[in-house]
Amino acid sequence: MLNWNDLKYFVALARHGSTLAAGRALEVDASTVQRRIAELERHVGQALVKRETTGYQLTDFGRQMLVPAQAVEQAAQGFEQQLAVARREAGGVIRVTCPEPLVTRISQSPLLGRFRERHPGLHVEFVMSDQYLDLAKGQADVALRSGDTDNAELVGRKIGDSLWAVYGSHGYLERHGRPQGVGDLAHHALVGLDDGMAQHRAAQWLRSVAPDTVPVARNSSVLGLLHSVKAGVGLAPLPTALGDAEPDLDRVLGPIPELTRIWRVLTTPELRQSPRVAAFFDFIVEEIDTLKPIITG
Repeated sequence: MLNWNDLKYFVALARHGSTLAAGRALEVDASTVQRRIAELERHVGQALVKRETTGYQLTDFGRQMLVPAQAVEQAAQGFEQQLAVARREAGGVIRVTCPEPLVTRISQSPLLGRFRERHPGLHVEFVMSDQYLDLAKGQADVALRSGDTDNAELVGRKIGDSLWAVYGSHGYLERHGRPQGVGDLAHHALVGLDDGMAQHRAAQWLRSVAPDTVPVARNSSVLGLLHSVKAGVGLAPLPTALGDAEPDLDRVLGPIPELTRIWRVLTTPELRQSPRVAAFFDFIVEEIDTLKPIITG
């Protein structure tokens, strides 16, 4: 009998071209990918892939079978997503994704307490990430997100503005002085974001204003930027809600107009009709006046 689970290894190898990359995507080692592909080939009785100097290529039979295999993958993902939604509906859980610093500020405010009082059967579970999680794929139910979004699959409302400025620690500024303008940043130690956050607007802005400057440190999150700046490693752009709240930091430039974005509450059209998600979405919209200082500082 065919093990449907083996198909995901075949699809991943076709997608990524190597057992190493496929294994990384599936969070297994390359030997596991090789073994599962071999088992699948034994079951179907023909070779699906062939190894070449440039990597793995599909055989003619493999190309023929890839489309139905991808359809099985999509159906399995759809089933898992629907199952996750059904479990959250039954348990009254709303999974909300947003950056970690925002979770801290929301938790220290009266917002969650007021939501529980109004909806005692519902529970908010935060999924903290600086990356944009895919709501359509069920990675979360609601996003509190700043930045541009052209995702037509999502519906949302503006809840505030995201303001950024450049900050430095007292110790760093005593040793190296204050930049008098954006053009001076190239002569300072700068803290940046790593390659996984290369498309973040703060990373793009630093590259544009100091293209020849190599950051003295890189971080995988905005919270990491904050810790590096507090440690006196260098200067960095930070949300004003974070930077202004730190007594050991000085705002040296900004707010930076190029980094200003809109904060939105977002969800999918289908989830917007879900009673539990609608309850949280509508609550957030009603509490915009409370949210604005949490978001902007």
